[in-house]
Amino acid sequence: MKTNLIIIPTYNEKENIEAIVRATMKAVPDSDFLIVDDNSPDGTAEIVRQKLVPHGRVNMLNRARKGGLAGAYIAGFDWAGQKGYQQVVQMDADFSHAPADVAKVVAALTGHDLVIGCRYMDGGGTSGWSFLRTGISRGGNFYARSMLKLPFTDLTGGFTAWKLSALQKIHYSTILSRGYAFQVELKYRSFKNGLNVVEVPIHFENRKLGKSKMSSQIVVEAAFRVARLRFGHHG
Repeated sequence: MKTNLIIIPTYNEKENIEAIVRATMKAVPDSDFLIVDDNSPDGTAEIVRQKLVPHGRVNMLNRARKGGLAGAYIAGFDWAGQKGYQQVVQMDADFSHAPADVAKVVAALTGHDLVIGCRYMDGGGTSGWSFLRTGISRGGNFYARSMLKLPFTDLTGGFTAWKLSALQKIHYSTILSRGYAFQVELKYRSFKNGLNVVEVPIHFENRKLGKSKMSSQIVVEAAFRVARLRFGHHG
């Protein structure tokens, strides 16, 4: 029986992908990996195929074009269900999510449906961010939490562990949000469906290699989608 699948979406992550997978393998030796690549022009997929897939625990899912983080995760969740995995972890490729913290969120799934890796609770934190980036993240979390009346501290973060049955219960494939808003809507639906959720502290470190995917468009879309969720427009 297959248990844990670590899903890592990639777009132009050739500097990071081999190192992050190998480091995470050591942290969670009983987990498998799925790299969902959006046809990266920098050769990320080739590195995965040549250096990681032969290991036996790493799988590759190629998407024909850049389709965004939400689409990549939905494809990954679908793949996990088809292959019989029971638990999945959402994780970035750029070392902003520490490999050592993966074991922590997986362990916390015992007795829970969703584990949120939280930057904004005792024991958690961020490093390497500008004042502006910190303000956007904290402000976005406050806005989403206030608008949606949710009890969670870190709504926009993308480091989470799920029981696959819980994702299926919230009908993840029907989520239309993208970027930050995708992470928020997943957590909003988990609350509305009465899932058993826990937050655990993690440390988020800003990427050192490669280019951030953050943009003003992502921030604006997140604010818009949160408002639509608040006022009952789920389409």
